[in-house]
Amino acid sequence: MASRIEDYALIGDCGSAALVGKDGSVDWLCWPRFDSEACFAALLGTPENGRWLIAPRDAGARITRRYQPNTLILETRFETDEGVVTLVDFMPQRHQNPTLVRLVIGESGRVAMHLELVLRFGFGAIVPWVTSMEDGTLRAVAGPDMVVLHTPVHLTGQNMHTVGHFAVAAGEMVPFLLTYAPSHLPVPAPLVPQTALDASQTFWGNWSARCLPAGPWSAAVMRSLITLKALTYGPTGGIVAAPTTSLPELFGGPRNWDYRYCWLRDATLTLSTLLNAGFHDSAQAWNEWLLRAVAGSPEQIQIMYGIGGERRVIEWEASWLGGYENSRPVRIGNAAHLQLQLDVFGEVMDAAHQARRSGLVTHESGWGVQLALLDYLARIWREPDEGIWEVRGGRRQFTHSKVMAWVAFDRAIQSAEMFGFDCPLEDWRKVRDEIHAAVCTQGFDAGLGSFVQYYGSKEVDASLLLIPCVGFLPVDDPRVRGTIEAIERDLIVSGFVMRYRTETKVDGLPPGEGAFLACSFWLADVYILQGRRAEAEALFKRLVSLRNDVGLLSEEYDPQSNELLGNFPQAFSHVSLVNSAFNLTRASKPAEQRADHSAAAR
Repeated sequence: MASRIEDYALIGDCGSAALVGKDGSVDWLCWPRFDSEACFAALLGTPENGRWLIAPRDAGARITRRYQPNTLILETRFETDEGVVTLVDFMPQRHQNPTLVRLVIGESGRVAMHLELVLRFGFGAIVPWVTSMEDGTLRAVAGPDMVVLHTPVHLTGQNMHTVGHFAVAAGEMVPFLLTYAPSHLPVPAPLVPQTALDASQTFWGNWSARCLPAGPWSAAVMRSLITLKALTYGPTGGIVAAPTTSLPELFGGPRNWDYRYCWLRDATLTLSTLLNAGFHDSAQAWNEWLLRAVAGSPEQIQIMYGIGGERRVIEWEASWLGGYENSRPVRIGNAAHLQLQLDVFGEVMDAAHQARRSGLVTHESGWGVQLALLDYLARIWREPDEGIWEVRGGRRQFTHSKVMAWVAFDRAIQSAEMFGFDCPLEDWRKVRDEIHAAVCTQGFDAGLGSFVQYYGSKEVDASLLLIPCVGFLPVDDPRVRGTIEAIERDLIVSGFVMRYRTETKVDGLPPGEGAFLACSFWLADVYILQGRRAEAEALFKRLVSLRNDVGLLSEEYDPQSNELLGNFPQAFSHVSLVNSAFNLTRASKPAEQRADHSAAAR
């Protein structure tokens, strides 16, 4: 059985990532990329689906852990009656072959340790052929994949597992280096453990030193930004929503999705977060990935892409995996990539505009592609879509989607006016005004005094909190105030914001899920815009307190069981945390930046 979601920590090399449990078990790792097949998949099944455990033989060891300051190097400290050891886990920035390094360091006494390595390629389905080479190196091969383990510890095979026992005394270090390579290539030479550790400390130290402060929340912001960097695919600049698939939004239910891809939905908030934090090169890389991904026929724009910009992320089910907490199906790929979501047009245009305002250089597709996107959007914005939450219950006229279609034209108009671009400006203004009028007429329910989830609905949706943040209407507009009050009344559970009421079955799924953490951060941002600072700070503190012991957040939180839910760690949750922290600590607030020059806010 896998550990609780909050009991995992993340390590990674900006190419792939692993989850390490408090018990010293690596239960999830996809190699060689975030979206590759997993070779450790115990997270979604059992140890037989792949894991790598290193721990004291004393099962009663007292465990604490931390990241080395301002790095992604994990230290797990085991205190036993025999003595104390520290397990150091990290993945060096790759220059050729991805490697997972585990160092067992004796602190005091002499501690008996044990190791169990269960390699299973193909998401836990394929048992590799394992051989011991002349120098003691273990080589595991199955089809195109090869993994080699370098260590001085003597290991043996036992029931398709690799096991070993060893002891560590004070002052000793025992290294384990697991390296991936294509199986047709020679066995890669091992890294030098101490050199790899020193290089990783230098890399993360240099990167994090550029982070701008956020007052009392600087430590939380730093950890979130390191997490965001760890979820970045270095070769392309794409940022995955999470390194995992199918961690459930409700234990035992079917709300299990593959998040190892890049969403356009996250574009503007991610870009502004990186810029506000001082990471202009990371923002530049993300912006260029975004523009490359959407380049092509406007009719073929998708809501998500692979980390290299791939368009086919076909969804299928890994039926041999039992699922986390028996949550089935385990999905690989994501069928939502075929959906129509009008809001992505607004995200792309807003991100492009914010990038221009910040002085980012566009090396790839630019204004020409955006002209084509808007020409297409002008023809389709009246159509129903699946919306920001990617519902599988049929298309509707979602209010948030229409608001973001308005954003697309509004930001394009601003860019044209600010930078002198050639465009059909008057046509765009007419479309922008038409969308605005339609939303205010059909997306607002006068009886409720609130905007609604979709035209004709009597329900609210947390995405409506973004109306003042994107500048569609000012926060003091009575319709916006009424919407905020309705969300507070209908969607807050135990102090946290739900996305919408799943009992309505608008998403085509059985009801029930946790509180979507980004939505609660949005409410804190709106409180700040309303001048309700004390309430914003109180909500923000509650949200920060939900992070696990090493500062990580998942997608959702269950207020009843007090457990994290959903894919982990979740980029959107951490981006939202950073954004809200800057809203609380800066005179120039991110919540005001997007709306700063909008037509409605002037």
